[in-house]
Amino acid sequence: MHPKHFKHLLGMAALLGAFASPVAFAATLTAAQSAPLVAGGTVALDIEVAGIADLTAYQYSFVYDSTVLQFAGYTDGNFLGAGGNGYIDGGDAATPGVISYASGALFGTGPGVTGSVSLARYTFKVIGGGSATVNFSDVLFLDSSVGDIAVQYGPQVLAAVPEPSAYLMFGAGLAMLGALRRRTRVGRDPA
Repeated sequence: MHPKHFKHLLGMAALLGAFASPVAFAATLTAAQSAPLVAGGTVALDIEVAGIADLTAYQYSFVYDSTVLQFAGYTDGNFLGAGGNGYIDGGDAATPGVISYASGALFGTGPGVTGSVSLARYTFKVIGGGSATVNFSDVLFLDSSVGDIAVQYGPQVLAAVPEPSAYLMFGAGLAMLGALRRRTRVGRDPA
């Protein structure tokens, strides 16, 4: 086989191998809630990425249920570290239910962040009852050579505190089961 053809064959094999093997997602993007959703209270969402290697720049947007949550504020995470040289933008929160194009980048030629990092903290007033969903989009993570970093993410349900009526119904159900069990036991015992 001619060496020129051999190189072509190796290139084709590598290309087919790339399509055949699944992408390994070592990093995970999450929105960790600080407390259960309680109508009239507040909750913070920490946008975090875990298991990342050489993170130099990022971008994301997310949608949330604006009938349950109302945007109240933003603070930077620890992406830049102590005195890091870079840029962070918490995104545009002008449209209720959407945080658009939050981003950050390190300046310079050094390596990026490795491990787990908090990108931002968003605070919300809880204006409605029930749970809410956060769903990411426009996600882009780059390493120091401006290559894509594969990051796993998906919709996340923010848990609400059960209503007092749910506890009441649960308690009533337990009381009924106890009474039924007692009644069955009394019927079996010879007196």
